[in-house]
Amino acid sequence: MKKNLITLIASLSLLFSLSIRAEEAQTINLNNSQPNSKLTAANMISLIPSPPTLSARGYVLMDGDTGKILAQNNMNERMAPASLTKLMTMFLTFQALENGQIKLSDKIRIDPQAWKMGGSRMFIKAGTDVTVEQLVQGVIVASGNDACVALAQYITGTEQTFVQLMNETAAKLGMTNTHYMDATGLPDAKQYSSPHDMAILTRALINSFPTYYHYFSQKWLTFSSIKQPNRNRLLWRDPTVDGLKTGYTDAAGYCLVASAKRDNMRLIAVVMGEPSESARANNAMGLLNYGFRFYKTYKLFPANQPITKRRVIQGDDKYAMLGLIQPLFITIPPAEYKNLKATVNLQGQLKAPVKMGQPFGEVKITLNDQVVASAPLVSLQNVEKGGFFSRIMDRLTSWIKG
Repeated sequence: MKKNLITLIASLSLLFSLSIRAEEAQTINLNNSQPNSKLTAANMISLIPSPPTLSARGYVLMDGDTGKILAQNNMNERMAPASLTKLMTMFLTFQALENGQIKLSDKIRIDPQAWKMGGSRMFIKAGTDVTVEQLVQGVIVASGNDACVALAQYITGTEQTFVQLMNETAAKLGMTNTHYMDATGLPDAKQYSSPHDMAILTRALINSFPTYYHYFSQKWLTFSSIKQPNRNRLLWRDPTVDGLKTGYTDAAGYCLVASAKRDNMRLIAVVMGEPSESARANNAMGLLNYGFRFYKTYKLFPANQPITKRRVIQGDDKYAMLGLIQPLFITIPPAEYKNLKATVNLQGQLKAPVKMGQPFGEVKITLNDQVVASAPLVSLQNVEKGGFFSRIMDRLTSWIKG
């Protein structure tokens, strides 16, 4: 009887050992995860033409989900940002709203410093009360410098303190070629940004604050009996375009950050230093059309869904389900999808207790043997220590293996 028990345990141990080794590196068939990714004769062409030639001093085309750069020229060159600066003003305003520090319905008493701002305005008056929501619309639609200063004062007390927060946030977002001097974008030799940094900020703004993003598609603002249009011409030209911001000064030229979403794919186009208003609109539209024509974004794995499982030693569950904290996207030419390969690499053995969110390996995506994306694999559940008999069996198995 004892001999038979030992033989049984040894057999189980061998099977367990083989299963552990089999799980160390797994290849996942991605074709099964994209049922609608059938290639047609139209998209089998793998040749990608060069991006359109633009008159902009610098530009970039970025995928909004993956952050992949699809086209660029001088994207890291420091340039005057003009009113593109107001995107950071809106980022911090939306952050304050999200954190409950302010509300859209809050009424702000307008300070003379805000009222007397020059340049583009929404025409607020000193001593009157204006809501946060009205000021947000004034910044986005009318590019109001007066509205920017009013919001900055309300959120942090002074515009100077607000600017300090702008620069700290830029650093956290990885905007290495950006420095702010005010909340408006008025000319200042020490105020600069780059097309790439503007794309980074825009992607963070869209993904972090979806509740408030709709303001960027607002075409008109009427305030103090004055009706003003949004200067982003693309809102009228293409229904898939839903933002974001224009800018102009003599030093900056004509600038535009535009974003559009088609078939669940979002692209961000930034053009800076264009010679005319029509050039910035036409070239931003050209970049967007180029990206949508020749690239596609695939959602390879959703968040919080099991990708694989891992045996847990001495646990109250035999297996821990492993998956991703965030969805995993990739942007590639459609004809390249068939060449993608997903590999799951796991680290050692799992021993209870296992905590939800604890990393145990990674998923690697390769295209033609080149790693193009990766993400950590984490436990999607807590696994506590098992009962006495379960722990004893696992210890015996480990002992026999040893």
